[in-house]
Amino acid sequence: MSKSLVSINDFTKEEILKIMDLAAEFEADPNQKLLCDKVIATLFFEPSTRTRLSFESAINRLGGRVIGFADTSNTSVSKGETLHDTIRMVSNYTDMIVMRHYIEGAARYASECATVPVVNAGDGSNQHPSQTLLDLYSIKKTQGRLDNIHIMVVGDLKYGRTVHSLIQAMAHFNGRFTFVAPPELELPEEYKIFLREHRMEFRETTDMNAYIREADIIYMTRVQRERFSDLMEYERVKNAYILRDSMLEGTKENMRILHPLPRVNEIHTSVDANPKAYYFDQARNGVFTRMAIISYLLGVK
Repeated sequence: MSKSLVSINDFTKEEILKIMDLAAEFEADPNQKLLCDKVIATLFFEPSTRTRLSFESAINRLGGRVIGFADTSNTSVSKGETLHDTIRMVSNYTDMIVMRHYIEGAARYASECATVPVVNAGDGSNQHPSQTLLDLYSIKKTQGRLDNIHIMVVGDLKYGRTVHSLIQAMAHFNGRFTFVAPPELELPEEYKIFLREHRMEFRETTDMNAYIREADIIYMTRVQRERFSDLMEYERVKNAYILRDSMLEGTKENMRILHPLPRVNEIHTSVDANPKAYYFDQARNGVFTRMAIISYLLGVK
């Protein structure tokens, strides 16, 4: 069976480091026509801007062709076609499937149905492995290493799939975490168990300013309205943390601010001009990292 990337745990430490090297190679030479005979499907059952366009840019730069959809209302899904049948059908037409879905576990199920590699572009609040790999590439570029990085993660730790994937990836590199969230959005217990099992240092606080000067990376996250069944709860926590430029005084010189984007209010626009703001560069890194993922899984690199 073809190798897929559904969870960050599908890649070993050696494979993660291989992706880092390939991403750097593609950044240095981004137009390598390695996929001239390949067709890749992008199936987005949930809205996306950066992830979808980043994957499609990566495919185009590699010389491949893209088919797929960004809106299920114009597909047979709207007629009641099952995910199983959609994946089996699309497997007949393509060499790889990139899929985002609103249900946790949908990507794993798709990989079991498919006859081609599946890349999980986000499944509910579960995993987002390609985002994590571009996050790691961004950390490596800005810090010069991946080992012993202190990451302060702020905001939605309960539903934030990028946070969940990042925690698991950093187990390879002895990562240290400070988690900042209101009680309603604190990190789920299963990830705390994972951290303890892997002997990773972490602490939890509701005070964003308490440890900000110790961080190598500040990883801001959006409070995701679409994950809340109770909109009153969302309104209560949506602006719990807002990073402002004045808060960055006294932070480490090497510190950089990451965000998987889109942002709403959690990073004030005053931060954009600060040299420690890295989130737009981080998004650009996504193209090179996804070129690396695709070429690796298809065996052309």
